Amino acid sequence: MSRHTHRSLIYSAVVPVLLSMALYGCEKSPTASQDASGDLVVRIGASAPLTGPQAHLGKDNENGTRMAIDDANAKGIMIGGRKAHFELISEDDQADPKTATIVAQKLVDDKVNGVIGHLNSGTTIPAAKIYSDNGIPQISPSATAVAYTAQGFKTAFRVMANDAQQGHVLGEYATKNLGAKRIAVIDDRTAYGQGLADQFIKSAEANGAKIVAHEYTTDKAMDFTAVLTAVKGKKPDLLFYGGMDAQSGPMVKQLKALALKTKFMTGDGGYTPEFIRLAGDAAEGSYASLPGVPLDKMPGGKAFAERFSAKYGPIQLYAPYCYDAVNVMIAAMQKAGSADPAKYLPSLADITYDGVTAKIQFDAKGDLKGGAVTLYQVQHGKWQPLETLGVAKAAN
Repeated sequence: MSRHTHRSLIYSAVVPVLLSMALYGCEKSPTASQDASGDLVVRIGASAPLTGPQAHLGKDNENGTRMAIDDANAKGIMIGGRKAHFELISEDDQADPKTATIVAQKLVDDKVNGVIGHLNSGTTIPAAKIYSDNGIPQISPSATAVAYTAQGFKTAFRVMANDAQQGHVLGEYATKNLGAKRIAVIDDRTAYGQGLADQFIKSAEANGAKIVAHEYTTDKAMDFTAVLTAVKGKKPDLLFYGGMDAQSGPMVKQLKALALKTKFMTGDGGYTPEFIRLAGDAAEGSYASLPGVPLDKMPGGKAFAERFSAKYGPIQLYAPYCYDAVNVMIAAMQKAGSADPAKYLPSLADITYDGVTAKIQFDAKGDLKGGAVTLYQVQHGKWQPLETLGVAKAAN
C-alpha cells in the first residue's frame, strides 16, 4: 500500500466522523437551528384531523395556526436578540387517539419547540403525556375535557373554558331558561362527548331536571334511527347531544323525520356552519354553546374574521383560538429570551397576553382563567348569540 493511499484511507475515515460530530453539536437542541441567513428557526408543531368527517374543523385549526405564524414572520420578531423565523409542522391525527400518539412522537422527533393541538379531547389527552415526557409545551385551542389538564402535566395548557364550565352553563340554561324538566342525553363515547354530557347531566340534575334516558353512539355513526326511537319513547322535552357536528347535524335531521318534538341542545362541537348544512331546515331552533364571547365581541374578533375569511374562507370554529395559542407561545419565548422549551415554559405558565379571543392567563393546572361561555340558537338559518355566562361576562 502506498503512502498516498494510506493517507486517503485515513482521510476518508476521519472526515465523516468529524462532520457528524459537528452536525451533532448543531442539533443538540431545537433552539440551535438556524437558516441560511442566520435567523433562529423555531418549529411550531400542530395536529388536528385533516382527513375524515372532521377535516373541515382540522383545516380551520391549521389555517388559524398558519396565519399566526405568517404574521409573526412578517413582524420580524426577535427572541433573545436574534431574529426568529417560525416554521409550521402540521400533522393529521385523524381524530384518532392511537394515531395522535404516533403523531406526537413524530413531532418530538422533529424537534419542535412547542405544539398547538390537538383539536379533540380524545387525541389531546394521550398525546399530552408524550409532550410532557419530552418537556414540550402544548397549548390546545379546542380540547375542553376536564381530564386533559387534570393529568397534572406542567406542559399542558388550553385557551378556552373547559367542560366543567361549559357543562354547568348548558345544564343551567336548559333548565332555567328553556324550562326543561325531562331530558334525554346521547353522547358519542369520546373523551369530549362523554365528558361534556356527564357535566351537563350533573348541572341539569342539580337544577331539578330528570334524565329520562342516556343513550350512546360513536363519532363515526351516521344512522341514529334506533337510538332516537328509544329516546322518543321517553317523551323528553329536551335532547342533549355530546359530540361533533358530523353526527349532530344528521341526528337533528333524523329527529325531525321521526316527528320527535323536543328541543335540541349540543356543545361547541356542534356550533358550526357545517351543522346547519348537514341538518338543513331541521337545524332551526337548535341550541349550542361555545366557550368564549361571540366573535364580534372578542377584543380583536372583527379584524381577525375579516383577515381570515379573505385568506381562507369563513371561520368554521376554533381558528381564532389557534391564532391566540400560537401568539401566546411566541410571547412566552420573547419573555424568556429563548425558544428552548425548558427555558420558556415557566414564562408560559405565568403569561398575561391580550389575545384576539380574550385576555389569556393560565391557572396552576394550565386552564384558562375566567373563561366565559356563550349560548347560541339557530335563527333563520344562522347561529345567533343568546347570552354570555361565566366569570368573564363582566369584562365584555
